[in-house]
Amino acid sequence: MTDPVNRAAELLRDHRASIDRPDAILVYTSAERFKRTQAVGRLKADHDLPPSDPSREAQQIERLERLAREADLDPEFARKFLNFVIAEVIRHHETLQS
Repeated sequence: MTDPVNRAAELLRDHRASIDRPDAILVYTSAERFKRTQAVGRLKADHDLPPSDPSREAQQIERLERLAREADLDPEFARKFLNFVIAEVIRHHETLQS
């Protein structure tokens, strides 16, 4: 018979490993996303376009909130997360334009 404390420690290791995998996916996916947004930023800088596109940003927030609801994720969290990402993208775009 397995000791309950050892079993709990084993389950905890398994849960943490299952958390680590999507964390790695998030990092690599974020890196890919920022490569794409850097290309957009260079294009905007080359053509004197504004670093921010409020209409596109609003559409993306709406889309991510919908996806979050479909995925059973708090849409408010998705909105806050995307707002953070958008702020970083805009900061990168502003840097490219200076």
